[in-house]
Amino acid sequence: MTAVSAEQAVLDNAAWSSLTGPHAHLAERHGLAARYPSEVAGFHALADATDPQAWSDLAELTGPDVEVAVAGGVQEAQPGWTLEREIPGVQLVDVALTARPLPEALRLGSADVPEILDLIERTRPGPFRPRTIELGTYLGLRRGGALIAMAGERLHPTGWTEISAVCTDPAFRGQGLATALIRAIAAGIRERGETPFLHTAATNQTAIRLYESIGFRLRRTTTFASYRFQP
Repeated sequence: MTAVSAEQAVLDNAAWSSLTGPHAHLAERHGLAARYPSEVAGFHALADATDPQAWSDLAELTGPDVEVAVAGGVQEAQPGWTLEREIPGVQLVDVALTARPLPEALRLGSADVPEILDLIERTRPGPFRPRTIELGTYLGLRRGGALIAMAGERLHPTGWTEISAVCTDPAFRGQGLATALIRAIAAGIRERGETPFLHTAATNQTAIRLYESIGFRLRRTTTFASYRFQP
């Protein structure tokens, strides 16, 4: 394995690396399974998705008959677990992104969460919960006092930070706001000596083309999957 591939190996199980690394202070963990508090994020992670003990630990952590989103490297669930739904996705990494601050962007905080949730509901970039903002830096743009665009940080595996919640109010699209916010979030990530990466649905070709045009490269395909334990 080369040095570069070794650095990227944590991205194969990014949620586990986050929950046992930079986000360990947020983790709820039982043995070889971990998760974020439900108000922070819906991700559950396993140290090794091929290990029956990890699935047993996940069952202890979540309890029966609860749908859980298991992130990272799951090929086949263990007995007692049923696949509820899955969405094909892609993972992209920064290879040539021009990162730069955006002076007009404001750092969003807990007081902004109601507006954030409203913007998320209208634009559907992906899940955002009342405490998701605790995962990292979130920047927003306002027009006439209203929040009209945002982007932020989500998973945080060692050496990397995921850019997420990239969205713009439909009335303000076509002005390059999403790209400017991605570059600004990336600037903060780079200042920490880390590398940006991101996920999106494989069907979201518009987003994929945008990300590739500004310097991201497809690293791998993946699956966003939810399971339920029924002993």
